[in-house]
Amino acid sequence: MPTVQEIRRASAGDEPLTMLTAYDAPTASIVDAAGIDVILVGDSVGNAMLGYDSTLPVTLEEIESHTGAVVRATEDALVVADMPFLSYGTTEGEGIENAGRLVKEAGANAVKLESGPHTVDLTERLVQLGIPVMAHLGLTPQRRNQMGYVRQGTTDAAAAEIRDLARRHEAAGAFSLVLEHVPADLAADVTADLDIPVIGIGAGPETDGQVLVVTDVIGLSDSSPPFAEQFGDVRGEMEAAVDAFREAVEDGDFP
Repeated sequence: MPTVQEIRRASAGDEPLTMLTAYDAPTASIVDAAGIDVILVGDSVGNAMLGYDSTLPVTLEEIESHTGAVVRATEDALVVADMPFLSYGTTEGEGIENAGRLVKEAGANAVKLESGPHTVDLTERLVQLGIPVMAHLGLTPQRRNQMGYVRQGTTDAAAAEIRDLARRHEAAGAFSLVLEHVPADLAADVTADLDIPVIGIGAGPETDGQVLVVTDVIGLSDSSPPFAEQFGDVRGEMEAAVDAFREAVEDGDFP
């Protein structure tokens, strides 16, 4: 298993980091066996698996349950649990307690925070307590009601804010940064600014690694964001198998 410190030391020029989401034991086992460096138990479970229309309804209990399933099926990858909407940012104590549950009870190796000015101090405090933090800037879906689901950092002021927040979270002790749906030149600048690795999603090729939602990668999603890529057709295979089962039963060929 790569340690947090080994991930922290990864940088451009080395072999790029790979990260995928997983939400259940069978998927985590496959992702882990493929040699993926980091498994993210993302709050994208809301859209991908739970039938929600956004990540906002996802609860801490749901993330904790899915994280436990992933941890039990994972031997080598670093497992990072997403902190869901309003599980942090209200009071520091509540954020610490909830992050602690994901590490102490669910078995995550680290937590991820959708970051902003309000998470700098929390990041520092969590790290002081021994809870590694992955920061997340750019498009942060938990703020979709405020910012929409559009590319971020497209103005000089917005780009400067992202670069500043990235530096501040690194200084606070974050061991890596997810940078989502920003211009490639901004992602390249942030990657050059930081000593910790930047893992991009819709952020161009010049980051230290890439992350995608696993249901997009395997072709299971109904729809995918424009920056995702489908590497398989699991949905088509499942539809064919289910149709074949129905036909076999109806025709008397099974059992």
